[in-house]
Amino acid sequence: MQTSVFAWNEVEPYGDTKADRRVIAGKAGDLKRVCVKAGYVAAKHSHEFEQFIMVLEGSGVLTTAEGEVELKPGVVVHFAPQAWHSAVFETDTVLVEVNFKTLS
Repeated sequence: MQTSVFAWNEVEPYGDTKADRRVIAGKAGDLKRVCVKAGYVAAKHSHEFEQFIMVLEGSGVLTTAEGEVELKPGVVVHFAPQAWHSAVFETDTVLVEVNFKTLS
């Protein structure tokens, strides 16, 4: 099959009770929707892969090596592999992530 169609509410969630994570995997990467509850703290971390996040709803503060970024609808952030970041979510927030597979 060359074309697939998905509905987020039909994708199985995973994770803890403070964030509803749903992922659609592809060959070169994945697309993820993350619904985070107000007050959630994402501790400082990094990934081996390249990542984009886009804020659809909500607000918070992202901290990176370059400083703080206000998270609000319409903000898009790109992380190079190994770029550390952390976040505090002030309100219920919906993010979309695009994660690329690590190149061999």
